[in-house]
Amino acid sequence: MTRFGAELRAVETSIPGLLLWDLPVHGDNRGWFKENWQREKMVSAGLPDFAPVQNNISFNDAVGTTRGIHAEPWDKWVSVASGRIFGAWVDLREGESFGTVFTAEIDPSRAVFIPRGVGNAYQTLEPDTSYVYLVNDHWSPTASYTFLNLADETAAVPWPIDLSRAEISDKDRGHPRLAEVVPMPARKTLVLGAGGQLGSALRRRFGADPSFEFTTRAELDITSDDLPLQRHWRDYDVIINAAAYTAVDAAESPEGRAAAWETNSTSVARLSALCASQGITLVQISSDYVFDGQKPSPYVEDDAVAPLGVYGQTKAAGDAAAGIAPRHYVVRTSWVVGDGKNFVRTMIGLAERGIDPAVVADQYGRLTFADDIVRGIEHLIAVQAPFGVYNLTSSGDVGSWADIARSVFRLVGHDPERVGSTTAAAYAASAAAPTAPRPRNSMLDLAKIEATGFALPDWQTGLERYVASL
Repeated sequence: MTRFGAELRAVETSIPGLLLWDLPVHGDNRGWFKENWQREKMVSAGLPDFAPVQNNISFNDAVGTTRGIHAEPWDKWVSVASGRIFGAWVDLREGESFGTVFTAEIDPSRAVFIPRGVGNAYQTLEPDTSYVYLVNDHWSPTASYTFLNLADETAAVPWPIDLSRAEISDKDRGHPRLAEVVPMPARKTLVLGAGGQLGSALRRRFGADPSFEFTTRAELDITSDDLPLQRHWRDYDVIINAAAYTAVDAAESPEGRAAAWETNSTSVARLSALCASQGITLVQISSDYVFDGQKPSPYVEDDAVAPLGVYGQTKAAGDAAAGIAPRHYVVRTSWVVGDGKNFVRTMIGLAERGIDPAVVADQYGRLTFADDIVRGIEHLIAVQAPFGVYNLTSSGDVGSWADIARSVFRLVGHDPERVGSTTAAAYAASAAAPTAPRPRNSMLDLAKIEATGFALPDWQTGLERYVASL
């Protein structure tokens, strides 16, 4: 019998992510009423914001009709409109909980949230039973399911009505036992811009992980209008956008300006909208160049942006665009060093060729090593840190480019006093081509990310490690 007057609440089960819900049902002499799904209330009470796109109704007229065990590649919210069912759920996802079983009776006062990859089956306990389910992907005949036999001895589901007397389809009778089930793989992480400094570091860390996919622009063009059609996006949980236009000086030219805006802003907006529609977490890489560098102290995440040049303007716009995705991390870095051409490698080359450079001494900040950015991204996702903007650089005292150059010379066995000093203005005036304006102060405050339990060594320790690796 339907229970009336229960409070809306979620009950955790033995299967991770599977939530049993009590629903308030209001009844009188005319019948009853309930809010079957109410996003604001239920998300506040602990329901994942799973963004359903399709509503289905299943009706069974006979007691004992049994459906399942099917694990679909989408999340599912199941409730009963009339009658009563016995529900059985078996975790068919890769991982330690594979094979875990949970059962419960469901009437109109109860519902269940079933995460992707958890097998679900239902047996009707009353005649004329109908149940309703919301899913967050459109049904497709090409969708990849995972199945388990209803009579599997390992799961040993305690069916109220013996399966020998139940109404079961021939297809459901033929599904495999648990030992033969191929687990449903986890949703994947897609890395865009896999050929750059950060992309290379991500590939080095996760290249052997089958749940990671790496693409370059030649393989997946995020500037294309048909981006939503280029993948089955519900297969992805996280997109790390390591693709960027980073030619700071060239961005000031007419051609560079257009390319920087397309890659760093317009494409991010397109990608963010895609993530919003598909429930994907977007990791967007930002830059100290979104600030003008006039602040006398380190920048915090919610300081107003005021970029000086085109590159900084496009990155600031990209940060704002990333906010379209409800699940987003904007990781703001400074002075990135990784594979390929960079300031540290340039200084090593000058030292070894006997060239004594004059290096800018009136711009200040900290280095950020690509491998450390990877660790920071991994940490934010693993601990499920609140979504938003996070500064991520090495720690330690502020240093100028000249300070860093002298440290590099010292680490490769050359006299650091060979490095002279100049000003940003003098360097720009002597350059062969126009240079973009750069922030004087690139210092980023790290308190927010450190509060999540993540910390990095000071930049000088990181520099020693990086130079040693070369």
